[in-house]
Amino acid sequence: MNPITSTARTLILSVVATAMLVTSNYSLADDAKEIEAEARDALTRLYETNPTAKELGKTAEAILVFPDILKAGLIIGGQGGNGALFEDGQVVAYYNIAAASYGLQAGAQTFAYAMFLMTDSAREQIDSSDGWEVGVGPSLVVVDDGVAKTLTTTTAKDDVYAFIFGQEGLMGGLGIQGSKITKIDP
Repeated sequence: MNPITSTARTLILSVVATAMLVTSNYSLADDAKEIEAEARDALTRLYETNPTAKELGKTAEAILVFPDILKAGLIIGGQGGNGALFEDGQVVAYYNIAAASYGLQAGAQTFAYAMFLMTDSAREQIDSSDGWEVGVGPSLVVVDDGVAKTLTTTTAKDDVYAFIFGQEGLMGGLGIQGSKITKIDP
């Protein structure tokens, strides 16, 4: 019996990871009311713990909230979840976020993710593209504690500000670049 080459093994694992992501769109397909309720709760939690997010929310064109993203991996990983887009406090659309990764990683984690779309062009980018890839298009700033201390609605000049919050689980790192956001109809 011939041993499987490392290239073949990598290909097999890539196919498995891709299959996980494709099926995650269906297994994570909550109904619209559930997605909206969870997204509202997540945004409320963010506002309670981060005054900068609350201030940005007052001037944002729209806010895209993914309340429960699951990220898991063992060398090859994936992440996915569903979210809601708010304009003036009302849900106007629903989206799915998905990504695959490869590298030294192991574990599983859940987290919430909110994107504050500050400009008309950032808001339009979501619907004008066939799935929006984070890191391509509008300028994106991930807001950590250091950025949050100096960011105000006066100094906020970028298109999109992203907050990652509510992390639970064990995972070596957390990165969102390369994720693809696609409109869904739950």
